[in-house]
Amino acid sequence: MGLVTCRDAALGYDTGIVVSGLDFTVETGDYLCIVGENGSGKTTLIKGLLRLKSPVLGQILTGDGLKANEIGYLPQQSAAQKDFPAGVFEVVLSGRQSKQGAMPFYTRQDKRIALENLDKLGIAHLKNRCYRELSGGQQRRALLARALCATDKLLLLDEPVAGLDPPATKELYDLIQMLNRKQGLTIIMVSHDIRSALEYSTHILHLGSRQLFFGTTRDYIKTDLAKGYIYGLRGGQNN
Repeated sequence: MGLVTCRDAALGYDTGIVVSGLDFTVETGDYLCIVGENGSGKTTLIKGLLRLKSPVLGQILTGDGLKANEIGYLPQQSAAQKDFPAGVFEVVLSGRQSKQGAMPFYTRQDKRIALENLDKLGIAHLKNRCYRELSGGQQRRALLARALCATDKLLLLDEPVAGLDPPATKELYDLIQMLNRKQGLTIIMVSHDIRSALEYSTHILHLGSRQLFFGTTRDYIKTDLAKGYIYGLRGGQNN
């Protein structure tokens, strides 16, 4: 079994099924980008992978010893989160909460791991700064460091570069690629940025209220589905 496996899964709410026909496996070391139109089920799938939502049908399974508290998650950032009045180190350290168990305080190891992740992402010099005083790119690095505090196996990223300017976007993509290739982290990322998805990912999952494609990025580029989607984005028909 792979790190994450969906077997004929469907996810939804009380109002009905949002996405169905999910049948794919993510192996350790993969870099999977989930693409599709707005409302196609991308964020709902992320909730299923995080065990925040159970499948209506089928199964979502984990393997290779992956536990629910060993998944790092970088959600879409809200306006309120951007103005969060806390120190950078405090924000990053909070990523260790899932590891605390019954312990009511952070251990020396927790603090060491937080500092290591700040250093890994090149923002150790910002650890004593107030989070809301950082630039958008620096805030996103801090949140990525926070997600890393929860895992050395799997990162789930929901539109991680949304709202960033081009230089900050490239820097964040390069960091994510480094974590995948050099640190061996498996990446599952929701993205509307199809150009970068094709540049960085090893695999593509294309949703349209159901699974339309799953496979390698190389194979996806050859499909009519990909050509139509890419053309539509460039033509301004989707964002």
